[in-house]
Amino acid sequence: MTAGTAAPALTQSIEIAAPPERVWELVRDPRTMSRWSPQTQKSFKRTSGDPRLGTRFINVNRRGILVWPTNSKIVRFTEGSEIAWRVKDNYTVWSLTLTPNATGGTTVTQARETPDGISEISRKLTVSFFGGVQEFSDELRRDMLTTLTRIKADAER
Repeated sequence: MTAGTAAPALTQSIEIAAPPERVWELVRDPRTMSRWSPQTQKSFKRTSGDPRLGTRFINVNRRGILVWPTNSKIVRFTEGSEIAWRVKDNYTVWSLTLTPNATGGTTVTQARETPDGISEISRKLTVSFFGGVQEFSDELRRDMLTTLTRIKADAER
């Protein structure tokens, strides 16, 4: 793969008053992200069986009138504690990591890693439609906090 344009890694965390097992059951399947994410509208698994390392899926994302698909593959999967998927179209790696905390709850961290930067097509689209790489990264950081807040509400219900 060719290196892409530099883009910041993003991370947000939240404390959830529910044990990691409860939170894991909610987040272990990337198709559930459409329940919480402001941009992910729908996810379709392209491989059969339960989510695991190598599972492929397609997301349909939306921001205002813009709609776009992304192709992803689970690249890290540790039962009960981490799921990460690489977006083929833009090179980013998104993850959810669960860590037990001292109160019996869970610290959930969502991250967007950019080990190879972002693809040139992604950079061009971000500049043309989302206000630029930094502006869109700031929006994604806010969306991550919204996602985590919604996961928290479901887990604590």
